[in-house]
Amino acid sequence: MRLGRIDHVALRVADLDEASVRWCLQFGLVERARDGGRALLACNDEPYSVELIEGGEPGHDHVAFALHRDCSLEDARAHLQTLDVEWAEREGCLFVDDPDGRPVQLMPHRDAATEIDRWPQHARPSSTVHVGGPRRLGHVNCLTGDVQAGFRFYTEVLGMRLSDWLGDGGVWFHVDSDHHVMALVDVGYAHFHHLAFEVVDIGKMRDLLDHVARHGRWLSWGPTRHGIAGNIASYVRIPEERCHVELYCDMEQLQDDHVPRAYPDDRYSSNTWGPLPPRSYFRFDPVAIEWERESWETRGRPLPPPPEGWPG
Repeated sequence: MRLGRIDHVALRVADLDEASVRWCLQFGLVERARDGGRALLACNDEPYSVELIEGGEPGHDHVAFALHRDCSLEDARAHLQTLDVEWAEREGCLFVDDPDGRPVQLMPHRDAATEIDRWPQHARPSSTVHVGGPRRLGHVNCLTGDVQAGFRFYTEVLGMRLSDWLGDGGVWFHVDSDHHVMALVDVGYAHFHHLAFEVVDIGKMRDLLDHVARHGRWLSWGPTRHGIAGNIASYVRIPEERCHVELYCDMEQLQDDHVPRAYPDDRYSSNTWGPLPPRSYFRFDPVAIEWERESWETRGRPLPPPPEGWPG
């Protein structure tokens, strides 16, 4: 198994019309297509990078990765069969669940339609790309209750390569030169934490943060400068789909001979500029959201335990 890149993230939404307009307006995306209760949203001129699905419990549905050009769908199928991993095939793709039960979609490699489509993003002529949005979907991060099981799955089953460890409770994976396309943080329970959009620089991040703030959004953490991966990052809370959106730039690029590192689980590894995230950053219950929105912790009111039935 060899993956080529992240393709898209799928989220379930309560109201497709409302959610599509909201994501496009607030994060500078554009709706590419809509069919059968699904809306496909793009950052730039990719087919799409966010899939919104109407119905069901709002939140994460699946993450999709495109196979490397050297790995066919038949190769991936045979690999899963050899490992005796359960999978399903539909719509010309393979679907497999990670140890936390999160579905992963494996899509066949797609060559660029034309030679121009292989050019750098800024050099491709366009009549549809609009100003204001992020450059691309870059990675995802998930909370887990068993980081070792996740490590084995993403390396042995999906063929990702280990980038770095944070103590024994956080692990980052890559498939190309970007420091990570996927990360897991062990907090004792499973939850999809964030999808990450790359922006060109911190100036663009500033513009987007000003924009989302005018729409009532707030930062759950950031701006930060991560020790691991080196990226500058800001995390925007999305209560509607129970996740965060990370806006990031300046990520470390790994060489082919990269040797994974083990960082100490301290403040500097997570944020060379300042504090660790508030505890609400790892929670998605209504209490945590209120405490974040109203800055109650910094106003002297400790974060209460989550309500009954909510993890964390």
